[in-house]
Amino acid sequence: MAGLRVVFMGTPAFACPALQRLIDRGEEILAVVTQPDRPKGRGQKFLPPPVKELAERYGLPVLQPFKVRAPEFIDTLRELQPDLIVVVAFGQLLPKALLEIPKHGCINVHASLLPRYRGAAPINYCIINGENETGVTTMLMDVGLDTGDMLVKKVTPIDPEEDTQSLHDRLSLLGADSLDETLDLLRAGNLASEKQDDSLSCYAPMLKKEDGHIDWTAEPRVIKNLVRGMNPWPGAYTYFDGKFLKIYRVRTGPGTGIPGTVLEAGKDGIEVACGGGSVILEELQLEGKKRLPVREFLAGCRIDPGTKLGKEE
Repeated sequence: MAGLRVVFMGTPAFACPALQRLIDRGEEILAVVTQPDRPKGRGQKFLPPPVKELAERYGLPVLQPFKVRAPEFIDTLRELQPDLIVVVAFGQLLPKALLEIPKHGCINVHASLLPRYRGAAPINYCIINGENETGVTTMLMDVGLDTGDMLVKKVTPIDPEEDTQSLHDRLSLLGADSLDETLDLLRAGNLASEKQDDSLSCYAPMLKKEDGHIDWTAEPRVIKNLVRGMNPWPGAYTYFDGKFLKIYRVRTGPGTGIPGTVLEAGKDGIEVACGGGSVILEELQLEGKKRLPVREFLAGCRIDPGTKLGKEE
């Protein structure tokens, strides 16, 4: 059976397993659409998105429009006459004119169990909010933000110690599996859709650096979830001696005291009082220094009990 004529739209590493799955299935990939190359790192060198790198390894044509709403780009896609557009973490909302081009519509792979966690950062907010499970949903796209009819859902538990990076990596593979099942059902003529219940939805907006600021009056589990949900970016943080201090891994502790106060500091961790308990810092990074496990951190930076973390009032 001939492959579906597909245009793939995606940008970050999360989208790569889905593109790889389309390649492995033998679908006819007419074009891969991704965001323009962006400057990154200290040298601000222009680097291609991960999806572009993968596409070029297979000799697939790559399009990098600044705006998918541009009439000339929409005309380009219309001329390709795709059966289907597959969208995974592309980074721009698609206009109605584009959504109407493929005969089977536009299918999106979204990293949450819709209608929960619509928006740009569903993986982070699942962890920050202490969810026990999440998953991936494929949906038939409409002009709203993640509001289209749901197609296939796959559920996975969230480990209490898991951070955003590890969950991201698992969900990217689960997303490829979900796409696989969705396309099999489409080919068989058995693909059913289900409308979302908007009353059950919540929004997961794009994260900003300041969202990682630790409120030491919060409960231990709330702080732990924030640290997990902000790792690796933008990172949970506080201040020590007027310097920016990023926190990458913590566990809850038994101590009590004035929130933000260091109770103990040793090779097993730095225990900091918070609202109704304490957390023990296990991996951290002081401004201008490397990210280190606590034992190595304390070898080069002394923190005494009674030290107050946070911005001085």
